[in-house]
Amino acid sequence: MSDDLIRLSDPDISRVELEMVEAALCSPRLSQGKLVEAFEAALAAWLGRSHAVAVSGSTLAVWLCMKAWEMQPADEVVTSAHSWHQIARGISLAGATPVFADIDYWSGTLAPGKAAEKITAKTRVIMAGNTNGHPADWLGLRALAQQHGLKLIEDCTESIASRYNGKMVGSFGDCAIFDFSQPSALCCGEGAMIVTDDLDFARALRYLRDRQPEQRYSISVSRLLPLNARISELTAALGIAQLKRVDDILGKRKQVALWYEDHIKSFEGIKPPYLAPDVNEAHWFLYTVHLGTRFSHSSCRAIVDDMHTAGVEAELYSHPLYLERNYIEQGWRKGNCFVTEKLADRAIALPFHTHLSEEQVAFIVQTAKDASVNIGAGAAIYL
Repeated sequence: MSDDLIRLSDPDISRVELEMVEAALCSPRLSQGKLVEAFEAALAAWLGRSHAVAVSGSTLAVWLCMKAWEMQPADEVVTSAHSWHQIARGISLAGATPVFADIDYWSGTLAPGKAAEKITAKTRVIMAGNTNGHPADWLGLRALAQQHGLKLIEDCTESIASRYNGKMVGSFGDCAIFDFSQPSALCCGEGAMIVTDDLDFARALRYLRDRQPEQRYSISVSRLLPLNARISELTAALGIAQLKRVDDILGKRKQVALWYEDHIKSFEGIKPPYLAPDVNEAHWFLYTVHLGTRFSHSSCRAIVDDMHTAGVEAELYSHPLYLERNYIEQGWRKGNCFVTEKLADRAIALPFHTHLSEEQVAFIVQTAKDASVNIGAGAAIYL
C-alpha cells in the first residue's frame, strides 16, 4: 500500500504501550504469565464482571464456550450472519449447528422476534452481537433466552464501551466475547477475552484453553482435550496499556465520528446514525454508510475500487456468513435473511481511527460522493 493511502484503520499506540511492551520483552517470561493475569483482572474489573479468560482469538473463544457447555452436533445456536465474520464460525468448528436469524434494519443487530422464530427443541444458545458498536436489544434477548432456558452469548467483538440501558456492553450475556485484533479501538494486534460471572464456566474455559503441567495427571481434567489458545505476555502488556488509555482513545474516535456526521450531510437524503431508545452511547467499530436501494452490490464494490484509486482504503462492511460455500452446502441460500442481505449489499466502511484529521474526513466524504456519482447511481446514501 502507498504511504499516502488513508487507511481504514490505524491503531492508537503511544509511549505508554511502547514502554509496557519493552518491559515485557526484558522480562524472563514471554509466554502466558503474570501480565496475562493482570490484563484479565483489569478488563473484568472495568466491565464489572467476575472472571475474564484471555484467549488467542474470538473464533477460538466461541469454540471454547461451545466445548465448555458440552455442545453436541445436533445442538443449535441461533445467531446473526451480519457480524464480525469470524466469530460464528466457532460454532461450526466446535461441532454445533448455527441457525441464522435476520436482523433489525436500523441497528443491524439480531432481532429478538426473528430469533424467536428460529428456536426449536434443539436450540441451546443464542449468540447476538453489538453490530458495528451499536448494542443489541439485550433486554429482549435476555427475556427470550430465559423463556426457553437458553444460554446467551454477547458478541462484543465490534464494540467496547458502548452502553445500553445504563450498563456497558459485555454485561448482559452469560458470557461476552471481546476481540482485540485490528480495527478494534482497544487493539493488541490479536487476541480476545471471554468474560463471565460463572466460576465453574470460567474454570472450564481455562482448562480447555491450555493445560497446566500440574494438571496432567488429574482424572477430572484429563478427560478434556485442551488447546494451546493462550496469549503472550507481550499481547497482555499492550492490552493493559490500551485499557489504561481507552477513554482517551474513544474520545478521539468520537471526535472523528462527529466530523463525519458534519461532512456527510453533503449527501442527498442523509440520515444521522441511528441509536435505539435504550442505547445510551455507541462507539463505532468502523464508520459505515448504508447506500440507497438504487445501488447494487456490484456498484458498491465499484465505489470501493474508485476510492482505493483515489487513495482511500474503504471496504464492503459485511458479507452474509451463510452465503459462504460451507453453509450453502448445508442448504442455506440467498434470500434466507432478507434484511441482512439488504444491508450487506449496500454497506461501505470508511476509514475510522484516531489519526484522521478533519481535512482528511472531508476528503474521504467527498471522494465517496464523487465515486457514487461516477458509478451513475446518484448520491442517495443512508447512514
